[in-house]
Amino acid sequence: MSGSNVAVVGAGLCGCLLACFLARRGYEVTVYERRPDPRTSRPERGRSINLALSERGLNALRQIGLAEQVMADALPMRGRMIHPTEGELDFQPYSVDGQRAINSISRGALNNALLDAAEKAPGVRVVFGHKLVGLEPATGEMTFETEEGRVQVTAGVVLGADGSGSAVRGQLLAHDALTESLDFLDYGYKELSIPPADGDFALDPGALHIWPRGTSMMIALPNPDRSFTCTLFWPNGGTRSFASLSSPAAIERHFATHYPDLLPLAPNLVDDYHHNPVGLLGTVRCDPWHAHGRVGLIGDAAHAIVPFYGQGANCAMEDVVELDRCLADTAEDWSRALPLFHERRRDDTEAIAEMALANFVEMRDKVASPVFRLGKRVEHALERALPGRYVSRYELVSFSNTPYAEVRRRVQLQHRAVGVAALLAGAGLAAAGLRRWAP
Repeated sequence: MSGSNVAVVGAGLCGCLLACFLARRGYEVTVYERRPDPRTSRPERGRSINLALSERGLNALRQIGLAEQVMADALPMRGRMIHPTEGELDFQPYSVDGQRAINSISRGALNNALLDAAEKAPGVRVVFGHKLVGLEPATGEMTFETEEGRVQVTAGVVLGADGSGSAVRGQLLAHDALTESLDFLDYGYKELSIPPADGDFALDPGALHIWPRGTSMMIALPNPDRSFTCTLFWPNGGTRSFASLSSPAAIERHFATHYPDLLPLAPNLVDDYHHNPVGLLGTVRCDPWHAHGRVGLIGDAAHAIVPFYGQGANCAMEDVVELDRCLADTAEDWSRALPLFHERRRDDTEAIAEMALANFVEMRDKVASPVFRLGKRVEHALERALPGRYVSRYELVSFSNTPYAEVRRRVQLQHRAVGVAALLAGAGLAAAGLRRWAP
């Protein structure tokens, strides 16, 4: 085995899952995390962002025997519940039969489960309070800042699973080993909370709730304690931005006008709004994802995306499955496996990055439109009429393991075929009309 001593930087979802997969192959793995152990420290306020766990993430968890445990606390959401400013709520199922669901799950709970699994895996060690401040890509020598001072260690292979602000990526960039582009949206996010109402859910727990407001939106996902975590996605500047509301009265007036059904359900709204931070949203791209045959990037460290398809964590977990496949296909030669991983995943991650941005526009601007609702009914009718041959983009992304790039190609072909069929049908009707009125 080449590079049997592996360092994984980052003990988040991707890093811990990766450690479990590498342990199955017999590697000695040390996971380095800059933060304290999340199982014993207080979570950062307003940074939970519930996950929508779907098939790609579940597929990865099944392979390490963790899916059943994780799903015990998951809440299935079978569609979107649209909250207009006025009028009735509108439920839009995700699948044609209304039974398929994405699963609301706490990021923290999932991270803790994966941390436990990693620590139990043979040959895996997890150390906290280690901030990467130096890396020599050619040798695998790393420098960490700790409470006791600087520590230097060397690993045969170094894998950066340390998120969108990856220190490993930063070190590779400093050594001119890659190029990087950061594309931030002019939007940020802030979390609010809806507590249980008389011990029960205040909203339907079987749906992902959306308040689409054109230039902004809010979503809410259910939690096992019967609360909801809400996330506002608002512009960073302008008259309807986070900065435009300061006083408690202004906050309450804004929500009473634009989110009238939320205000009575969220008694801590003003406090949450004032004290929870505004997070950044953006897409990270870099090239290549590897250097010197021994350093690699995975998950958000290589290709962070915006959260509007609920695929960020699912995509990162699917990365781990693909890297494991590349190791198998190269007889665990890291100098071949890391470039192969980049080659196989690059188009897929670019495809989901594009689809996530497009889904933001759909969720923010379109889901409340009668034209959009009609289009969804037509799409479901096509799925019933052509089972297995016509499948919606949402179902292919969320309920299958079809590569993202293949999803994009297939959906484009489906839309073209439907367009051609509509043109032919229109031409046929026109021809029939001409024959009817011909002298």
